[in-house]
Formats: sequence, C-alpha cells, structure tokens
Amino acid sequence: MSQFYGSLLGNRGRATRQGTKASGIEGHIRGWNMGIRVVCFYDKETGKDVVRAYRTGGSNHASDLELITELTG
Repeated sequence: MSQFYGSLLGNRGRATRQGTKASGIEGHIRGWNMGIRVVCFYDKETGKDVVRAYRTGGSNHASDLELITELTG
C-alpha cells in the first residue's frame, strides 16, 4: 500500500503515480507564466504526512517558488 497517491488527467488520458514514506510524491501543473507545485512527504520527526503547495512562475520560470500553504495530518 502506498503512503501517497497522485493522478493527473490530460489529453493523453489519466496517469497515476505512487509514493512511499521514503520517496514522497511531487507534481507541477502549469501554464507558461504561472503554476502550482504540490509536494507530499512523510515527516519522521512528527510521524505525520505533510503537504506543501507553492505558486510557481510556470514553464517560463519554474524555479520561482512562493509557499501558499502547508498542511499536516
């Protein structure tokens, strides 16, 4: 059983991926000038899952990151 699970739907159909406690899972959905990167990982110190969402500069500036929110559970 996977710790994390992700799915994406586009013109070529649905794609799914799994992530473990060790690997986590990450995705970046974007247009040319803006996007969102979501990172999910397991925090060993707290024993909880963490989800972070970042606003990005899209394909044009993918490395521009601004933390939008962090959720733990």
